[in-house]
Amino acid sequence: MPKRLINGIHLHYHAYGTGTPILFIHPPLLTSANFRYQAAQLSSTHQVITFDIRGHGESDASKDPITYPLIVQDMVKLLDELGIKQAYICGYSTGGAVALQALLSHPHRFKGGILVSTMAEASDYWLRGRIALAVALTAMRAKSLLAWAISFGNADSRTTYRNLKRTAMRGDVSNWKQYYQASLKHRCTEQLKSIQAPMLLIYGEKDKGFHRYAVKLQRYLPHYHLYWLKGAKHQIPTKQAREMNGIIARWVRNQELASEVKEELLAKRTVKSMPKQEAASTQSEWDGAASEANSANAVEPPWYMEEEDLRTTDALHILTAAEAGEVDDHHADELH
Repeated sequence: MPKRLINGIHLHYHAYGTGTPILFIHPPLLTSANFRYQAAQLSSTHQVITFDIRGHGESDASKDPITYPLIVQDMVKLLDELGIKQAYICGYSTGGAVALQALLSHPHRFKGGILVSTMAEASDYWLRGRIALAVALTAMRAKSLLAWAISFGNADSRTTYRNLKRTAMRGDVSNWKQYYQASLKHRCTEQLKSIQAPMLLIYGEKDKGFHRYAVKLQRYLPHYHLYWLKGAKHQIPTKQAREMNGIIARWVRNQELASEVKEELLAKRTVKSMPKQEAASTQSEWDGAASEANSANAVEPPWYMEEEDLRTTDALHILTAAEAGEVDDHHADELH
């Protein structure tokens, strides 16, 4: 049960695998256990970091009220403790609003954002009513009832239900209440235009109440890809884990490739300004590195990607490379 002392609180966390880091954020009451399928399936190619927000699961209860900025402070400090300079950030449901807050307040620490069944702020009566009901139940100390309802709703099996409820019941109901209250008060929609990081949006086709939030994020976020999961409802991390994880793996891989291409274009401009002999030597080193990179990319992909997904992945890679090549030929200055 690994813990780190973060801002005066012992936070329970797990770091699985190696590779590009992805930090996952859970909504109120739930814990890092909600992302066990992501940890199991994505950790073969990525470093998956999950943690219990203070007052949740195995983490210490918080004397300070839970707010979005406080959660973000803990996240950034945890990354510092783990020696991670930059990561992708993934938030589920209300946790997605926390992810947006992190991207707004610490843009240099996050390469991109992944939002699953989420919103920038709770603005409709139906969602605000559900959150207000959760606040009322925490005020009544109806801990077991609330943990049962949320855990049951997110469970895809009896085992998952038992794990979700068992870890939820270890949390502090007062901190749950504060997290829910923070979700009612949070507002950031008008600030979303300032987020320059790439964003991945994943929503369920049958999650009708959240369709309006997907549309709103489309309207305000400058750079995004939106995926609708056919037949899916709200609880995607547990009930559509395979599809979600495949989308995340492909999207992150393509963001990393695009970043590498951009860096190469920048470097080529630098070489052009070098003395001729030095430039030739540098170009030779890059060609060797590129050959090694191409060989590394030929490894077998994760098991959860099906044949159709692999064709899509290849097509996306080709498209990204082709677009970058076009930029190099015609619009290189736009990258700078």
